[in-house]
Amino acid sequence: MVRRVWAGVVVVAVGVGIVTGWAVMDRSAAEQDLRSAQDETTSLAQQQGQFRDVRTTESATTLLEAAQQVGGATEVDWSATLRSVQSKLPSGVQITGVTVDSASATEAYAQSDDPLQGQRIATLTFDARSATLPSVPDWLSAVRGVPGFVDANANSVARSEDGSGYAVNMTIHLDEKAFDDRYAAKKD
Repeated sequence: MVRRVWAGVVVVAVGVGIVTGWAVMDRSAAEQDLRSAQDETTSLAQQQGQFRDVRTTESATTLLEAAQQVGGATEVDWSATLRSVQSKLPSGVQITGVTVDSASATEAYAQSDDPLQGQRIATLTFDARSATLPSVPDWLSAVRGVPGFVDANANSVARSEDGSGYAVNMTIHLDEKAFDDRYAAKKD
């Protein structure tokens, strides 16, 4: 019985020795893997440091593009809009003056207190000269084709002081469809 107990103790001691040896070898391998991973991380950090300027430039470019999108979000191509207005007017009518009031990137456009008037982002008021007495309803109907058109009204129609024709003052309100979206985010 004593021999069996001693044999059991020896078997347990050998088993503990084997498990201990295996644990030491496993720990040693894990430490070596950790050192290897740390060396690789250090190497990658050094390589990444070489491209710090590129990463900074990419970040700055992204920021500038976002600023450009915000700043240009309320941009209207006034040249194209005026060409569109001119094309809608009867032949022989010349635009002689223009006043523009529009939203900015930091401030929304003030809306009318009149609930019957539509939402708008800009007002285009222009003076025009016509050789003949204008048909105001026809003019108001014609400018409906201007991109972003909300509404229009003729502020005044007067005969020129020299008798050479008529002077018309007209206002056109535009909505967000008038934005040119030149700096809008590109969709992939």
